[in-house]
Amino acid sequence: MNPSTIIGMLASIALLASVLLFTAESPQSFLNLPGLAIVITGTLASTFISYPLREVVRVVRLVGIVFRRENTYARDDIKELVDMSRLWFKGDVRAVEQALEQARNPFLRTGIQLVIANTKESEIIDLLRWRIARLKAREHAEAAIFRTMATYAPAFGMIGTLVGLVNMLEVMDAGDVAVIGPRMAVALLTTFYGILLANLVFKPIAVKLERRTEERLIAMNMVLEGISLITKRRLPSFIEETLNSFMANHQDEIRDTARPDRGDTLDEAGQNA
Repeated sequence: MNPSTIIGMLASIALLASVLLFTAESPQSFLNLPGLAIVITGTLASTFISYPLREVVRVVRLVGIVFRRENTYARDDIKELVDMSRLWFKGDVRAVEQALEQARNPFLRTGIQLVIANTKESEIIDLLRWRIARLKAREHAEAAIFRTMATYAPAFGMIGTLVGLVNMLEVMDAGDVAVIGPRMAVALLTTFYGILLANLVFKPIAVKLERRTEERLIAMNMVLEGISLITKRRLPSFIEETLNSFMANHQDEIRDTARPDRGDTLDEAGQNA
């Protein structure tokens, strides 16, 4: 399970529980099944109209990805690339083919197979970049589905509110606050459901998927760089250091915050003087 997703779920449950238990006389006052049905059904209906069926069907699988702890296996890819580069540097093509059979990354396998086939480096790079662009476009489109749902949910919440207000106006002539008040509360609950689903479910899932795509693109570009270096017959040690730089975590690439500025050093020196 993804720890950040679990923390977010627990925090949201705690927030809703505090709202229901400490701000309402009865927690059941926040439950309105017809209003919730309007929001969910309307959002799903609009999503099916907006996207092809095959893309909407993937929504269930994508929700599972958010809860699953994702691992790009970048370290394993680096080790495999370095090992294959050593074999390729020695000219042992058969050993490279045997190692390739054990590789789990299909993107890596494709690149190494093209290298073994003596394909031009420019053609290898073009093909792999096309696959990177295709994955980026597909996964961004998947995240866009949830962003679209986050747009539709509040709108259908407003529709449910308007329906509730119409029902409330029908009893306005009676002037009975005991009847008007509950119907007004029910009318507002649909807006509550729409905003809640948009900002606590749909948008967070979209952001999570986008971050996952960014991490996968970094890993794919790392593999692309490694294959490019193998085609150039660079030393395995150089390839290993280059690929490890992709996985290094730097706080700031342009300034080392652990070291004092020159101006600060000069000021201190002047004061000491």
